[in-house]
Parts: sequence; C-alpha cells; structure tokens
Amino acid sequence: DVSAVSAGYSGELVVHDVTFAVAPGEAVAIIGSNGAGKSTLFRAIVSIVRKGAGTVRLDGTDVGRLATHRISRLGLAYVPAERHLFPQMSVAENLRLGAYPGRPDPGVERTVYELFPRLHERLRQAAGTMSGGEQQMLAVARALMSQPRVLLLDEPSTGLSPRIAHEAYQALARLRDSGMTLVVAEQQVPLALDLAERGYVIEHGRIVLGGTSTELAGNPEVQRAYLGVA
Repeated sequence: DVSAVSAGYSGELVVHDVTFAVAPGEAVAIIGSNGAGKSTLFRAIVSIVRKGAGTVRLDGTDVGRLATHRISRLGLAYVPAERHLFPQMSVAENLRLGAYPGRPDPGVERTVYELFPRLHERLRQAAGTMSGGEQQMLAVARALMSQPRVLLLDEPSTGLSPRIAHEAYQALARLRDSGMTLVVAEQQVPLALDLAERGYVIEHGRIVLGGTSTELAGNPEVQRAYLGVA
C-alpha cells in the first residue's frame, strides 16, 4: 500500500500525493510518458529517494522509513531501468549477488533458469558483453534470487527492440502466472496493459486515472496520449 507519497530531489517535489494499492499475486501497471515521475515514485517506495510525506506498507508493516537493503530483505525487490548490473562480473556472479547476504537457493536458481534458459547457457559470460535483452533478463533474474514477494520493474522495455521487449514481457507474464506480485512502470503502454490486471496513469507526478486494463485501454484520453489513436 502506497499512501499519499510525495518525493523529489534537492527540495523540489517530483511526485505529489500518490496513493495506490496492489493485492498479493496481482500485476499492476503504472503508465506515463518519459518524465512523468514513474522512476522517482519507485525510488521513493524503496527509499533510494527520500520521501517528503506519505507511507509505504508491505503486508501492513510500515517500511517507508527503513533503509533500502532492509526493505529488500523484507521482500520488496526493485529492478531499475538502468539495470545496474556488474558488467565485468559473470552472469553466475551477478545472480549470486542477488541472493546476498544469504546463499543462493537451489530451487530458486532452477526456477530462474527455467524462466530464462538463455542465462543458463551463459553463466560464465561477462554481463557487460550481453545484448540488451539478455541484460534485462539478468536484472530480473538477479532480483528473483532474493525471493521477493513484490517485484517493482521500472521501464523493463528500455533500450529493447520491439521483438525483444515482447519476449521480455512474455517472461514477466509467466512470473505473473506463477503468483508473483508485479508492479510495472512503463511508457510502452500496450505491453504494460497486456500484462497487468489494473493500472494507474501518472502525469506530472500525480495519479490522474486508474482502472482495469480494459477500462484504461478503452479510455479516449489514454488512447490519444499513449496508444496512438487519433
């Protein structure tokens, strides 16, 4: 539950009074154009950006004032748009770091390799030498190694060709179908609405619209602004 969260940089608010909730096992999309405040919102949720106001609760526990690493250990994992892999380290090493400070769980590793078989083929390859799509797979897989209950994905289609972005979202759909709770921030709105049951539109740092994915896809304002419908 995100309640009345405001946040920004150097005293200037970027996100204003944002409230939304996600149920266990649900996929929710936060859609908006570049610069709408999606990334700042996600960074505020996991305390990378200091919140000016508001609360964040995970299963009823207030996590909004905890340090980022403590939020992660409680089950809220964040995959930034920039991915932030360790480029000179191998795929296997990046995955092991995802499980830190614990040991990698063999069952979780098997699940990751089933979800992303290409990573299993490239365990010794340096992450920085992989394609954009493979790096996105690795970023998601690394987050999954922490065994999260909620996965926040910021612009997972960033830098990907349409075909590779579609493949990435197919993997996310398999995660959704397995029961993982997903919150996806995206400006590629058709991909996000196909994945999510519900969504919210953010503009200028404020939630301006919410509803089911079907309702949002049929909304004339959403169609004009994000779906290329005249």
